[in-house]
Amino acid sequence: MSIPSRTAMRSSCLSVAVLAALSSPLTAFAGDPPSNEADPQVTTLGKVEVRADKDAVQAERALTPGGVTVIDGETFQQRAVSNMADALRYVPGVFTQSGTGGDAIFISSRGSNLDATNYDSNGIKLFQDGLPVTTADGNNHNRFLDPLAARHAIVARGANALTYGASNLGGAIDFVSPTARNSAPMQLFFGVGSHGQRNARATVGGVSGTLDGQVTLDHLRRDGYRDHSRQERAGLYANGGWQVSDAFELRLFATHVDSDEELAGPLTRAQFEQDPYQAQASAISGNFQLNVKTDRLAAKGTWNLASGNRVEFGLSHERQDLYHPIVDKIMVDFDGPGPMPPVEVFSLLKNTQQRTWGGMFRYNAKFGDHDVLAGLNIANTHETGGLHRNDGGQRNGLRTIVDNRSDSVEVFLVDRWKIAPAWTLVYGAQGVITGRDVRNTDVASGVLRNPKADYAAFNPRIGVIRALTPASEAFASVSRLHEAPTTFELQDDVRGGDATLDAMHGSAAEIGVRGNTIGPTDAIRWQWDASLYYARIHDEILSIDNIAAPGTSLSTNVDRTVHAGIEALLGASIPLGGGHRIEPLVSATYNAFSFDDDAAYANNRLPAAPRHAIRGEVMYRNDKGFFAGPTFDVVGARYADFSNTYRVGSYQLLGLRVGFERERWEVFGEVRNLLDEEYVGVFSVLDRASAGSAILQAGEPRSVYAGLRWRW
Repeated sequence: MSIPSRTAMRSSCLSVAVLAALSSPLTAFAGDPPSNEADPQVTTLGKVEVRADKDAVQAERALTPGGVTVIDGETFQQRAVSNMADALRYVPGVFTQSGTGGDAIFISSRGSNLDATNYDSNGIKLFQDGLPVTTADGNNHNRFLDPLAARHAIVARGANALTYGASNLGGAIDFVSPTARNSAPMQLFFGVGSHGQRNARATVGGVSGTLDGQVTLDHLRRDGYRDHSRQERAGLYANGGWQVSDAFELRLFATHVDSDEELAGPLTRAQFEQDPYQAQASAISGNFQLNVKTDRLAAKGTWNLASGNRVEFGLSHERQDLYHPIVDKIMVDFDGPGPMPPVEVFSLLKNTQQRTWGGMFRYNAKFGDHDVLAGLNIANTHETGGLHRNDGGQRNGLRTIVDNRSDSVEVFLVDRWKIAPAWTLVYGAQGVITGRDVRNTDVASGVLRNPKADYAAFNPRIGVIRALTPASEAFASVSRLHEAPTTFELQDDVRGGDATLDAMHGSAAEIGVRGNTIGPTDAIRWQWDASLYYARIHDEILSIDNIAAPGTSLSTNVDRTVHAGIEALLGASIPLGGGHRIEPLVSATYNAFSFDDDAAYANNRLPAAPRHAIRGEVMYRNDKGFFAGPTFDVVGARYADFSNTYRVGSYQLLGLRVGFERERWEVFGEVRNLLDEEYVGVFSVLDRASAGSAILQAGEPRSVYAGLRWRW
């Protein structure tokens, strides 16, 4: 199911785009209404609007018996979107929030990344234009993609990311770039908002025969709603294409992002109650920051063969320079009131360079009742640099030399076999071979820690799709999950030395329904997408805060855990007559994540994820382009420790969006947290937290945003 977009027809069409892909051949994307003489083996889901960028490949990637959400990037222009948490707001099963409103976010999909410090944001594999962006070891620490630079995004949760070659717990997200062939030649965007936020974007593009090109410049500044949470980000996004023939295209992509972000740090409960928007004192004295410079070059080729088959291939190279003061000086007075002054025992400033090569190959072959996709992902990451002592945000002596390497090869094959007029059998497998080589040398002693391991797995999947009506279907699937540890997790193994963690693995089962109603434009139109899943995980990698060195974590394998939940996305377009209508949208998630008869934690709930999260809106729209309506958030209570002794309360928020869209321009305004509720947005996780634990970070207070976009 797609998240509704701009007008009533577009909303309805986009909401069934994925469903049409899942239950009809790719040629069904011709935009024609269903015919009474249609092939009985084809499930028709009504009229579908085709755009230049939503080609057969995008629809094919969503052909899976499980939870997949497609987001139209145009919707990001109708509300305040400045980071990935804003962009993924209405995706069920994904819980993501920023601790200060900036790019540094917490993200969890189906219970991935329920960790102590969420340092590497693993568990979700990120792609850009089908090419891997997540590093070879599976971490997303240094940066997340800019959603405003995406034409649309595909979120395949859990094992539903098989067609991306991913087998990890959280699945995959693919951000597809706009091009000059599916965008206005010139665009300008200006946004302003509370907490000193200013954003400007300019896009210029053009098409000349077989060549096309587009360049976007972006600049964002914000003071942040907490002390010490300023951010400044400048970006350049460019791509150019050469249509060698009607069947063959080559495209180059270039990205440069320079982001400097202050980190406010977590608070104790008493500090939070006194002033939730203050910064942690050590975040100011230690000048905590997350500064990343990113340069990425990628090339991609697409070849549509005469037989109807399709080949895609690509290669990318990304360099990230990280400057990250994150732990202030920890001082210990060993002789108490004696004559010796306190001594620094730990501080941390990470300064590294990370280079990742990535590649992909896809071959889609159709013969008879079979639609087969075979693919390959490769990645190699090399991280060099060091861990320094931190003196007010300045390097104060090198402690550890870092030289980490990782690589991965993922091969996958999936067949979508139309076994009967209303039945499609989906079966396939992924194979992965991946290596980790962590080399951390202590400067003072010269001692080398070298956790090193190779991991391999074969991960089968089988599912079925059953057409219920021409516009609805049910699905079910069983899959194997597998995720190797990141280099961060290996270097922080609680056992120390050269011990290595096991890869997490398990099995997941999923059932669900999705569809929409078909009828005249003056009738109510409903659209729905709901999934129920259950996963048993062995050796899940979790980490607890290191009491001896706050701000760092120690990783370990947990014998057994359970990840289960219900995900639902429900939308409607209700005509009121005279070109007026009401369009409600609700994204609801119920989570049941727990230990499974663990020796230490029994059947305790896993922390960080709420039991339930409901987000939605109710928009009034008319045919003249005006829209307005309330937004709402209902988020349940969460635990902040594995012992389930520290409970973070639930919260409910109310907001408002309003806007106006015309052919060449549009404007929006948004008020968040209208009632100015004080609530905890994100927090760190401990083994056993206490009232004095500094773990809480406030969510956004009442804020107002506005944006204006011109198109020529």
